[in-house]
Amino acid sequence: MHDASPTHPPVPSEPLAQGLKQRHLTMLGLGGVIGAGLFVGSGAGIAVAGPAVVVSYLIAGALAMLVMRMLGEMSAAMPASGSFSVHAERALGRWAGFSVGWLYWFLLVVVLAVEATAAAQIAHGWVPAVDQWLWVLLFMVVFTVANLTAVKNFGEFEFWFAALKVGAIVVFLVLGLLAVLGVLPDTRPVGLTNLTGRGGFLPNGWDGVVSGVLTVVFAFGGLEVVTIAAAETDDPARAVGRAVRSAVVRILFFYVGSMLVIVTVLPWTAQQAGLSPYVKVLDSIGVPSAGQIMNIVVFVALLSALNANLYGSSRMIFSLAERGEAPRGLLKVSGGQGGGGVPRRAVLASVAFGFVSVLLNLKWPDSVFLYMLNSVGAVLLFVWGLIAASQLRLRRRLEREAPDALTLRMWCFPFLTWLTLAGLLAVLLLMLTDDVARPQVLWSAGATGLVLLVAVVRELRTRP
Repeated sequence: MHDASPTHPPVPSEPLAQGLKQRHLTMLGLGGVIGAGLFVGSGAGIAVAGPAVVVSYLIAGALAMLVMRMLGEMSAAMPASGSFSVHAERALGRWAGFSVGWLYWFLLVVVLAVEATAAAQIAHGWVPAVDQWLWVLLFMVVFTVANLTAVKNFGEFEFWFAALKVGAIVVFLVLGLLAVLGVLPDTRPVGLTNLTGRGGFLPNGWDGVVSGVLTVVFAFGGLEVVTIAAAETDDPARAVGRAVRSAVVRILFFYVGSMLVIVTVLPWTAQQAGLSPYVKVLDSIGVPSAGQIMNIVVFVALLSALNANLYGSSRMIFSLAERGEAPRGLLKVSGGQGGGGVPRRAVLASVAFGFVSVLLNLKWPDSVFLYMLNSVGAVLLFVWGLIAASQLRLRRRLEREAPDALTLRMWCFPFLTWLTLAGLLAVLLLMLTDDVARPQVLWSAGATGLVLLVAVVRELRTRP
C-alpha cells in the first residue's frame, strides 16, 4: 500500500479492494463538500458580509483549492488509504502521521453524529410517528451495511447522492440567472441594485469579509476523502489527478456562483442565519414548495456526508493500524467474490464510536457533546496545515528521488505553499479574536496537544 516509516516496521495487512471507478471519485470530489454547510450555513456568511460574501467564498475556496492541489500532488505520487496521514509520517516523522491520522478520525466520527441527528430531525418532521432516535438508528445501520459490503456500493451511493446535489445547484443557478435577467414570469431584470444598495457591496467593510471567511471556510472540509478513496481505484495516480483537477474548479463555480446569484436576486438584508438563502430565493421567484424541495436536498446532503465520513474514518483507522499506530485486529479485511477487500473491523470500530457520539448528541447536546464538537471545531485547519508542511518536505524529496512520479504539481512551489500556511495561521488567529469561534480554537488546540503528547511519548518509548 505504501512505504513504511524507517522508525518502525510495517504491520502485515491484507489488500483493500480496487472497486471504485473514475466516475465515483469525480462525483465524490464534487459532492463531498456540497452539504448542509452550503445550503443552510451560507446564510450566516451573508448576514455578516453582505454581498461581499462572494469575496469570502473566493478566499476560503482558494485556500481549500491550494490545499487540495498539494494533497493531490502527494497522493498522485504516493497513493495510500491513509492519504495525508501517510504523507505526514513520510515527511515529518511518525509523530506527525499518528497525530494527523487520529485527529482526522476523531473529527469524522464526531461530525458524523451531527449529520445523523440533523437528518433524523428532518425525517421526523416528515413522519412524526417515528421517533427521532429510530431514524438515527436506521441511518446508521443502513450506511454501516453499505460500508461493510463491496466498496463499489459506497461509490454508487455517493455517486447518486452527489449527482442529486450537483443537479439541484445547477437548476438553482439556471433559475437564478433567469430571475436576474427578468425572463421568468412575474419577474423583472434586477440589475446590480442588490449588490450596490443597502450599504453597498461592503456594508460591513473588510471586517465583514473576514468574518465571512471564518464562517464559510469549514464548509470546504470533506474534499480530503477523495485522496483517501483514490487508493481503492485501479489507477490511483491518474484517478486522483483527474478528480482533484475537476473538483476544485467546479466546486468554486458552484459555491461562488450560487452566492453571486443569491445576493443579486435578493437584498442581503433579507437573509437570516439558520435559514436557507436558497429557499428564500426560490420562494421569491415563485417556485412552489421551495422549502420542502430544499429540505429534501439538505436531507440527501446530510446522508451523503454521513456515508462519506464513515468511509473516510474506516480507511484512516485501517491505515493507522497498517503502520502500527492502531490495534492490529483492525487490519482484517473481508474475502470472497464481489465484497472482498473491505476493512470490516475498521468500519465497525468507526461506527461504534459514531454511535457513542450520536447518543451523546441526543442526550447531552448542550454539554458533553458540545465540548466534543468544540474539540474538533478547528481540527480541519490543523490537518490542512500539516498537509502543507508535508508537501514542503516531500516535494523536494520527490524532485530528487522520483521526479517522474510528480504527474500533478503544486502551482508556484514553494511560494503558494508558504502563502497557504500563512493564510491558515491568519484564520486561526482571527478565530481567537472572535467570541463565538474562540472556544473551538482553544478546545481543538487542547485536543491536538493531547494527541501530540501521546505521539511523542510513543515515539520516545520505541527508540532503542
